[in-house]
Amino acid sequence: MVGSSIGLGSDLCYSIWENGITRDSFQTYFQCSKPPSSCTMGLSSETVATRPFEGQKPGTSGLRRKTTIFQQPHYTENFVQSTFSAVGRELAGSTLVIGGDGRFFMKAAVDIIVKMAAANGVRRLIIGQNGLFSTPAVSCVIRKRQATGGIILTASHNPGGPDGDFGIKYNTANGGPAPERITSQIFEHTKTISEYKICRGVEVDISKTGLNDFNVNGNSFTVEVIDSVADYVIKMKQIFDFPAIKEFLNGDIKIVINAMHGVMGVYAKQIFLKEFGLPADSCVNCEPKEDFGGHHPDPNLTYAPDLLALLKKGIHGFGAAFDGDGDRNMILGKNGFFVSPCDSVSVMAANAEYIPYFKKNGVKGLSRSMPTSGALDRVAAEKGIDCYEVPTGWKFFGNLMDAGKVSLCGEESYGTGSDHIREKDGCWAVLAWLSILAGRKQTVEEILMDHWKTYGRNFFTRWDYEDVAADKAKAMVARLRTLIDATQTADFIGRSFTQEGKSYIIAKADDFEYTDPIDHSVAKNQGIRIIMEDGSRIIFRLSGTSSSGATIRMYIDNYIDDPSTYGQDAQVVLKPFIQIALEISKLKEFTGRDAPTVIT
Repeated sequence: MVGSSIGLGSDLCYSIWENGITRDSFQTYFQCSKPPSSCTMGLSSETVATRPFEGQKPGTSGLRRKTTIFQQPHYTENFVQSTFSAVGRELAGSTLVIGGDGRFFMKAAVDIIVKMAAANGVRRLIIGQNGLFSTPAVSCVIRKRQATGGIILTASHNPGGPDGDFGIKYNTANGGPAPERITSQIFEHTKTISEYKICRGVEVDISKTGLNDFNVNGNSFTVEVIDSVADYVIKMKQIFDFPAIKEFLNGDIKIVINAMHGVMGVYAKQIFLKEFGLPADSCVNCEPKEDFGGHHPDPNLTYAPDLLALLKKGIHGFGAAFDGDGDRNMILGKNGFFVSPCDSVSVMAANAEYIPYFKKNGVKGLSRSMPTSGALDRVAAEKGIDCYEVPTGWKFFGNLMDAGKVSLCGEESYGTGSDHIREKDGCWAVLAWLSILAGRKQTVEEILMDHWKTYGRNFFTRWDYEDVAADKAKAMVARLRTLIDATQTADFIGRSFTQEGKSYIIAKADDFEYTDPIDHSVAKNQGIRIIMEDGSRIIFRLSGTSSSGATIRMYIDNYIDDPSTYGQDAQVVLKPFIQIALEISKLKEFTGRDAPTVIT
């Protein structure tokens, strides 16, 4: 008689195994070669009573809070159960992909999800070794394995460690972030949850690849731990010409990749060291750490000063940094030449023929988030292809990609990607840049200067004011909404503002609203836009990715078709327009802040 047929409960199994019976006797009597945590003997789930936690509303990238909040009894379990409830009937017999960026509490969260998935009727989990999966890799694996969805454990570019941030995000079968109809359902479930299901007897060693089979409540349940990198590297080899990139990198150029102690370390080592054969010092900060080495894993000039300093020495011709979960990237050229994320995606679109994937399939269309500069629009117009403007949040690109309308898209927040998956993809962006460099045989700076000579330059900057008191941030936005209210815009439209001899006249002002051309869903209040007669834009948004307080983002976009300005610093060129934006918003008066936390 086998263990699964006698229906032993998990508590009894462990009692027999751990107390008074030898391994040989257990295996002989129950005809089982493994301990109860990994054999097919019957395990039973339990139902745990709970109460709702206030404010478990997913933002643009899932639920993000301080790690200590997730560590509260039942908090993580409540959100996971609410996510399972939102998935609904598709959950029974489903396959889910699980992984994260290696931050503190990730492994504990993986363990919770494994036990709860078993209890909720999931048939199979696919987990990255040691729990590690970059966000792009999760999307890749979901699509390759035809999974029902996936759960990503990350707070992206937010700090980690015991005092840092944590996050949980659900992705759907297309590999992309859950749309608002699902995240809204998750939130509704969090407000009424009274119990969750869990099977405490399911134990998996995620440090070892392989299959772990169980029988839970009479149903088979399998946990497959796979190499975190393999499927993703295969996908990259299908998109890019690895031999050509390798030949280029083993020439005169020297590059450096900074993983910022995030999950991309394991991918960078595999691709740049093993596949391309680069020396070990080409990859820095590539050991994933729970606290990201005590640093903020956000690839920008503020939080990656070590990379900037290294490039300024003039030894390296190319440098790149990734954020904690690997979906964002920053590109630098020799002597620290900075590539704006807005320009980065535009250069890719203008040079798509150097990327084999696009050369073979063509570029169906382009898309950018609303705050991203209009540089991409100019490339689209020149090439005669559509360019879609969507709200901030990668999920808004998903429908366009699934419908075959968009091949390449980007956000000003260091996110770039294509329709090979449904997430932005930092490593993909770096490989795209290396393909362009190899094909054009120019430096990063030379490519940008040529690009601006062809299309003109959109001078762009984003100022972030982090951890602002929520009431002050909301008051500032409320005043701006009053200014742009349809019943009062007559007094606002046509007003002229002048700073340092430069004048701008307001032509339009609104709170961006987006109607999805595929499913016709409507997203309102996506950012306050103040558009000048010359097309220059001032935009204000409250971030949806903060774990505490509020982050005010101010975006400045000013197109200039004057070659004499192209080599100038954006902050210098935009200074008068920035002062006008501060004057209109009264940001200093509302927040008490004299300067932003981060400047992009």
